[in-house]
Amino acid sequence: MSEEEKIELEEEEYTSQLTMSVLKRIIELLKPHKNWVLGFFIAIALTSALDGVFTYINKDIIDQGIVAKDVERMLELATLYGSFIFVQAIMVFAFVYLAGVLGERVQYDLRKMIFDHLQDLSLSYYSQTSVGRLMSRVTSDTGRVADLLTWGLLDTTWAVTNIITSVIFMAIINWRLAAIVFAIIPILIVVGIKFRQKILVEFRASRRANSKITGAYNENITGVRVVKALGREDENLEEFQYLTGDMYRASYKAAWLSALFLPVVQIIAAVALGAIVWYGGIQSQAGLLTVGGIHAFVSYLTFMLWPIRDIARVYAEMQHSIASAERIFNLVDTPSEVHNLPNAIDAKTLLGEIEFDHVDFYYEERKPVLTDFTLKVQPGEMIALVGPTGGGKSTIVNLLCRFYEPKHGRILINRRDYTEYTLESIHERIGIVLQTPHLFSGTIRDNILYGRLDSDHSDVEEAAKLAGAHNFITSLPKGYDEKVGEGGNLLSTGQKQLISLARAVLSQPELFIMDEATSSVDTLTEALIQKGMEHLLTGRTSFVVAHRLSTIRRADRILVIEDGRITEMGNHAELLRERGHYYRLYTQQFRQELEQHYGAIEITEDKKSKSAPEVISAD
Repeated sequence: MSEEEKIELEEEEYTSQLTMSVLKRIIELLKPHKNWVLGFFIAIALTSALDGVFTYINKDIIDQGIVAKDVERMLELATLYGSFIFVQAIMVFAFVYLAGVLGERVQYDLRKMIFDHLQDLSLSYYSQTSVGRLMSRVTSDTGRVADLLTWGLLDTTWAVTNIITSVIFMAIINWRLAAIVFAIIPILIVVGIKFRQKILVEFRASRRANSKITGAYNENITGVRVVKALGREDENLEEFQYLTGDMYRASYKAAWLSALFLPVVQIIAAVALGAIVWYGGIQSQAGLLTVGGIHAFVSYLTFMLWPIRDIARVYAEMQHSIASAERIFNLVDTPSEVHNLPNAIDAKTLLGEIEFDHVDFYYEERKPVLTDFTLKVQPGEMIALVGPTGGGKSTIVNLLCRFYEPKHGRILINRRDYTEYTLESIHERIGIVLQTPHLFSGTIRDNILYGRLDSDHSDVEEAAKLAGAHNFITSLPKGYDEKVGEGGNLLSTGQKQLISLARAVLSQPELFIMDEATSSVDTLTEALIQKGMEHLLTGRTSFVVAHRLSTIRRADRILVIEDGRITEMGNHAELLRERGHYYRLYTQQFRQELEQHYGAIEITEDKKSKSAPEVISAD
């Protein structure tokens, strides 16, 4: 499945109406805050119901005060009206305050739920999902769902209460006129449903395009240096315009349908209002309806039609929110491919024999990365992995860290299948230094402390000294309190790598992994890293994926990995004597180093074959 197909699957457009299962899950988000919700409902219902009471009081003011010319009765009704205004003001304050509190609480719960689940998902999920799409879930989607459960709930409750109150008072005033209004309600409901279905389709298309735009934003901002270096600004702008064009077209159709809905409702309402005025006049002439009654009836009709006319806006916002809720639920329902078994136990220690037992692995079907991979590693042994790009070196250490699990075969630690151990007990005993070091925003001290949070300042300094990072850190203006910037962008690659190594030293791992950790640094930094490795690797089992072969000369065993298989294995001296792939890699790198130090050297194949044993140390 291509990345585009995965995006389409994730943003699948459901053209059927909202299912009860989705609605139930949305409502369940309010359960932890049921007392606040109850107060919220009461405040809204009272506020809306009082609007109906005000209209009925106005009717009595006209009939019993103005028409009857009874000033005393007018004052009584005006006092009652003012009292209810004071009560309604308190209720308005209450529901606005409660809406704000509920919105923030629901949004907090959603973000926490998403973040907790993201921590549990395996690396395979992140390799298939863009950061921008995930950020859209955590930010805009959670905000929309919170709005649905507060302001959307407010609009709905207010509308329902308005309609019920209006219907009751209209029936009290004149049931014959009320029957005319009741007749148009089914028509308005049918019209609303038809428009809702069409608006739903367009808003889902709009949200799908929005997710793609967010992903494009993220990729262009994080990769701005590459964009500028390659002069890709115009091409990226063209691609971005294409994405925004899709969103514009979908949003335009949704806006057009929403705009069309309002005049349709107004025309139906105008017909109903004309019928009421005509029949109300007849009733008034017959003495069955007062002037105040006609005025109240028209006001109630307006109250009842207001939420129906506004339904286009409410539907538009609801569909945005429902689509956001579905995407959030889709994310939190995504199972992790790597998880703890029901009876998983603590690993206790990783300082034991490690065995890859006929392991097969692939990222995509029919594209094997490792095939029948078998290896036994003794405690404290240093294993180096070399070979061409894409051969499976990083996959081996990813499997060992249990970021992924074998498709076939087993990995044993202390003669026990490592899936029987908890993920936490494995991960907390592994130290990793990657080719592209990642630092978190904050200070250098914060980033080193990430290796073991309960460490003190002396532990941090000792780890930095062992990693060879102390000297450059103390040369900075603020030393260990120097800010590293987002992703460590205020430091050089070599400095970030040394801090990553210090972080690994502080964690005191039982199993240590270096994945191309020196491939992007200068030779001076490489020497510092090698010195730090000597301290770190003592007494620990380690796997080192290397591009620069000078870093692995003292490895106990060097494995040449090609096409997911071990093609050569031995120590440095043994592999040089075999004159195989490792020999060719090493001599090529050795020659390049000579050229860098002494200028271009022309060496013929004959001379190279004769002199190679003399210049290459097999230490």
